[in-house]
Formats: sequence, C-alpha cells, structure tokens
Amino acid sequence: MKAYRGATIIIGNGEVIERATLLVHQGKIVDLGMNIDLPSDTEIMNVEGKYITPGLIDVHTHIGVFEEGIGTAGHDFNETSQAATPHVRAIDGINPFDRGFEDARAAGVTTVQIMPGSANVIGGEMSIVKTVGTVVDEMILKSPSGMKAAFGENPKRVHGGKGKEPMTRMGVAAIFRSQLMKAQDYLKEREEGTLKKRDLGMEQLSKVIKGEIPLRIHAHRSDDIVTILRLLKEFEVEATIEHCTEGHLIAEYLSKHSVRVSVGPTMTSRTKVELNDKGWHTLLELEKHDVPFAITTDHPVVTIDHLITSAQTSVKNGLSEQTAFKAVTLRAAEHLGIAEQVGSLEQGKDADFVIWSHHPFNVQANVMQTFINGKTVYGD
Repeated sequence: MKAYRGATIIIGNGEVIERATLLVHQGKIVDLGMNIDLPSDTEIMNVEGKYITPGLIDVHTHIGVFEEGIGTAGHDFNETSQAATPHVRAIDGINPFDRGFEDARAAGVTTVQIMPGSANVIGGEMSIVKTVGTVVDEMILKSPSGMKAAFGENPKRVHGGKGKEPMTRMGVAAIFRSQLMKAQDYLKEREEGTLKKRDLGMEQLSKVIKGEIPLRIHAHRSDDIVTILRLLKEFEVEATIEHCTEGHLIAEYLSKHSVRVSVGPTMTSRTKVELNDKGWHTLLELEKHDVPFAITTDHPVVTIDHLITSAQTSVKNGLSEQTAFKAVTLRAAEHLGIAEQVGSLEQGKDADFVIWSHHPFNVQANVMQTFINGKTVYGD
C-alpha cells in the first residue's frame, strides 16, 4: 500500500483536489481525497507541491509498427499489396523495443492505440496497449480494438498511383461498400451453416458487422466525413472519425450523429491538400457543438512526447483547459471504450498516473515519475 500525499490531483473528469492523497495497492487505485484513512502499514510518499494526473492516452498511433530511426526496415504499418486488407493485424507487427515506447513513458503517456496506416481503404485490426513491456501480448489492454479504414487522398495516391482501384473518391467508397457487403453475406452464410470456406479477412470484418468492434476511419476533408456518416447509416455499424481536420466546417452536422472523433496531428505541417485548413479552430468548433473528441499525435507523424504539447497549445488557442485535458485522458478513454479501466483517477481503476513538477499545461512542467499499474516506469 502506497500513499502519495500533498499533491494537487487532477482527476481527469473535470475535478481538481488540492493537498490531496492518492492511495494505490496491487496496481489499482484504492482511494483519493483530502482526508482519507490510511492503513497503518502504508508507505507514505511526500509529493507536496507537485501535480498528479491520470496517465495520458493517445488514441491514434503507429508506435512499434512505424519504428523510428531505421527507415523502411521499420515500416510495418501499411500492407499495400491490395486496397483492402481486413485480414492483417497490427499486433503482429508491433516491436515493443521501438524507441517510441520509451519516449511515451517519459512524456507521461501510459496507454496508446496502435493501428495500421491509411494506405488502404480497409487496413486491418488494431490494438490498445500499455506503454511498458518487452512482450506485446503482455502489454495488451484490448485487442482487437477496432478495424482501420481510410478515405480521401491516401488510398487514392497509393493504389491509384499504380493504376489500380481506387483512383477516385467514388472508388474508395465503392471498395468500402463492397467489403462490408461481402462481410454481411459471409456472416449470413456462417450463421445459416452454408459457409463452404473460411476467409480470415471476412472473419475479422464480421466483428464490425456484429458490433463487436468499431471501424476507425481516417478522414480529413469534410466531404469524406459526410460520406462516412452516410455509409455508417447504410450499414448500421459503429465508427470513430480519425483526424477530422475539416470537422469545424460541419460541426453542427457532426453533432447530430453519435460519433466520436480524434483530432490531429494539428502540430504537423500542411503536407497535402487535405490539410490546407488544418488548425486549432477545429477543436474550438467541435467543443462549441458538443462533439466528443480526443487529441492525437498520430505518432510518429508528430512524436508522442508532444501529446501534452498539443493539449497545451489548444488551450493557448482558446480551447477550455478542462476540455483539453479530458481530450488526452478521460475523453480519450471513452473514445477507445476503456473508460472503466483508465482515463481518470477513480477508485478501482488502474493505477496509471503521472507526477508533474508543475501543472501539466505549464510550459515549465516536467514529468517526474510515470506509473503503470502502480509500478514506476519512468523516473526514480
């Protein structure tokens, strides 16, 4: 039993408690507050004047499958052999020794979703992991956590550039439709007992049709987002919108749909036409229209250590501090469907937390210690 006493605790749900104590045991949060009873054998850690927050969560990364510093040898995130690859799984390409995991822990990021890239219309399954470990199977928090899909320029460029479908946005939508229709037919045959041959891709895409996992769909332009919403209604499946760069242009329309979005990496340069209107104004409009969103780095597009920088910068540009912090903690956990386990400092949740020298939105703030399941994974 350990008690971290005297800090300002930012719970993650909007509440802040000053001069508080966080009590943890066996990897879980036991209690927290100003005046809590401590068992006689409790080891007390004095963190007076410091700040304690939940571990940060990045909902959209390629850590471990898009490794840093080794070039194409570490590019295991896009299986570009065909435009639809629902049969691949990110978990099979994750290298736990990628430097990105170390950087994540040093930046207070304790949970990430790792997904295939956006080269394909259907890209494959993804996983949610804690950012410490040497065996990926032991790092898993949830797997699969979604099926990747992508609209817009990326699949057009990768496959259309080879003279193959899709060469247009119409082609992207057509491949998406055909894959989901194929999965519907496959599932029907399986349920009726008439299935003659198993198909790995359809087995995995059937999880989307059955509502077991959501689609997580890459889209920057507003018209692509609207196409996705049309298709979700057509097939009655769940999804999150990933990037949502032009979401501010259709924020009111988005608010009428039960869809969560991730926004980012806003700190990157405008490397393609889809990013021409990229900016912090997207977050402000989504907040104004009560569209739930998380902030992402899309690591390594923007490196994972800048997740907190992204949240800080969003506040400088007008986003409320509470919304910004939720976007990398509790709102991010809700985006991933794991809010019962992480995302806020509450009794019974995993003891994933960070001790900061200053308020995390202060530019002078340093991560002093990062904890995952109650164990120190960064700092002394």
